[in-house]
Amino acid sequence: EETWVCVAAVATAHGIRGALKLRCFTERPEDVAAYGPVYDARGRRLFDLTVVGPAKGGVIANAEGIGDRTAAEALRGTELYVPRSALPDPENDEFYYSDLEGLDAFRRDGTRLGSVKRVVNHGAGDLIEIADSKGALHIVPFDKASVPLIDLENHRIEVAPRPEVVVEGEA
Repeated sequence: EETWVCVAAVATAHGIRGALKLRCFTERPEDVAAYGPVYDARGRRLFDLTVVGPAKGGVIANAEGIGDRTAAEALRGTELYVPRSALPDPENDEFYYSDLEGLDAFRRDGTRLGSVKRVVNHGAGDLIEIADSKGALHIVPFDKASVPLIDLENHRIEVAPRPEVVVEGEA
């Protein structure tokens, strides 16, 4: 079964000919089109991308089959994925956010908090969502102070005791 990695999200349309402004999650925004066609979250092929220029927080890209502003606007908010196998292997001490999904999350005192549901970014920084056994979703800033340990080999992360947001029943 293929693992998918989100490389971008459509922020908005750009111009009248169907170009897309993409918010990129690749190390270099212009690399968003370097890994082949992009897919939706279900693994359905969407289109090939061609980067045409930089934009604040990402790039402007043309998408195969998207030829006008209306079609581009309809894609607003769409997350764009590529197969993990299309990406280069991460260096030592690096990882893809998708590698964290399903890891066990522990507090610094050793008590289990839950498991990592996903890492998200709504514009103000990365957040890690941790689902506990009672159905609550713990939302923690994803920074070194809040998540001081990521141990892929042992399938776990450590979460430092900081104020966190808990959304009941959202997991």
